[in-house]
Amino acid sequence: MVKVDLRGIAKVRAKGRVYYYAWRGGPRLCGEPGSTEFMKGFHDAIESRCTPEPGRFRSLVTSYRASDAYTKGLGEKTRREWGPWLDRVASYFGDLRIAQFERTAKIKPVILRWRNQWADKPRTADYALQVLSRVLSHAVEEGKLAGNPCEGIKRKYSGDRSEIIWTDADIAQLKQTCTQEVAHATDLAAHTGLRLGDLKRLAWTHIGEDAIVITTGKSKHRREAIIPLYDELRNVLARIPRRSTVVLTNARGHPWRGLATTFSAAKKAAGINNLHFHDLRGTAATRFYIAGLPIRAIAEILGWSEDNVEKIIRRYVARGAATRAVIRQLNEARGGTNSAKPAAKLTLEN
Repeated sequence: MVKVDLRGIAKVRAKGRVYYYAWRGGPRLCGEPGSTEFMKGFHDAIESRCTPEPGRFRSLVTSYRASDAYTKGLGEKTRREWGPWLDRVASYFGDLRIAQFERTAKIKPVILRWRNQWADKPRTADYALQVLSRVLSHAVEEGKLAGNPCEGIKRKYSGDRSEIIWTDADIAQLKQTCTQEVAHATDLAAHTGLRLGDLKRLAWTHIGEDAIVITTGKSKHRREAIIPLYDELRNVLARIPRRSTVVLTNARGHPWRGLATTFSAAKKAAGINNLHFHDLRGTAATRFYIAGLPIRAIAEILGWSEDNVEKIIRRYVARGAATRAVIRQLNEARGGTNSAKPAAKLTLEN
């Protein structure tokens, strides 16, 4: 057997077997290391990646991999996930001429046949189409194509949960069995609208006199979330003990590492199966509205469209709740009281 230098070749163990790939995320190599089949596969993979034939679709994939949009615009985790999909795209479409993608009526059925390999897995099918579409969009930006033939193809999976929220009753049900630390995380998410990753790193220094100001991980810290400190949010923060530089901690007083797993276990124990942690962002939209924030400000905080925010408000917030909250705030500002007013609450209006 010929000795093979495996530097650069990815070796993966799965279910007691060993698999080799031309590079991490690259095409799988068949045959035993050192065999003719193995070496031919490796050299073919390297050659196709480095020197694709101009005018062929494979060259578009290579161009996109080398672009700033891929190397700098995507995070390391996303690149790891996209790598194998880019290889699949290159393998299936690679020998087609770029000009063929200008004939939208003829190329769309080809794209759909490829996408429909995962018809039984709608999310996977949409993910495959997303990667292909990004390569084609890059080609448009580079002037190699006039348009992206993936545009107009409907997604197979419909997973918009922006109108699904945790109600007061749902949160109360969770709190019957969860730990105090999980309850704090739930309350803070329901009153700030911050994503799980941003909540975990929220520090006491992010909390000013009038607002929480924190850069968001979703925007790669290019955008700030500015959340006014309304009364209910101040109360939530006052209930959380200061045991670390970050606001949320586990039972040992350390910053959370396994919050997502712990929260899922708490949901299961409480018998809640149809709600996700992310759905607390919708709950926060209702809290903001009842506190008197305008729709536009709520949309800005959550990074949603104003239409989505309005749908949630119409469905879950009792009519007049925000108006009563504003009246209460005006009375308090004047030093008066309004003890006769009914409390603002969440309902399930349809």
